[in-house]
Amino acid sequence: SKDLKGAMEILIEQKRQMLSTVEKLDEHMDFASQLIFAQNRGDLTAENVNQCVLEMMIAAPDTLSVTLFFMLILIAEHPTVEEEMMREIETVMGKQEMQS
Repeated sequence: SKDLKGAMEILIEQKRQMLSTVEKLDEHMDFASQLIFAQNRGDLTAENVNQCVLEMMIAAPDTLSVTLFFMLILIAEHPTVEEEMMREIETVMGKQEMQS
C-alpha cells in the first residue's frame, strides 16, 4: 500500500510538471489535471488529490467490468439496438478488419 501510494505521488508530480510546460492546456485536461488545478486553487489538499487518483486506479477495473457486463446484457436484450450498432460499425469501418 505504501509503495502504491508513493508511486501515485510520483505520477501526480510528473503530471504536474507536464502541465506546467505544455503550450495548450486544453489538449491535456483530464480528471487528474482538474484535481491538480483544484489543489492549486486551494480547493483540495495534496492528500485529497493523491487519494482520488489512487482510488481511480484501484476502482476503475471493477467499475469498468461491471459497466461492460450490464451494457452487454442490455444489448443482448434489445436485438434492434444491436443491429443498429452493427450497421454503424460497418459504416465506419467499411472493409477494414477490426482490431482490439
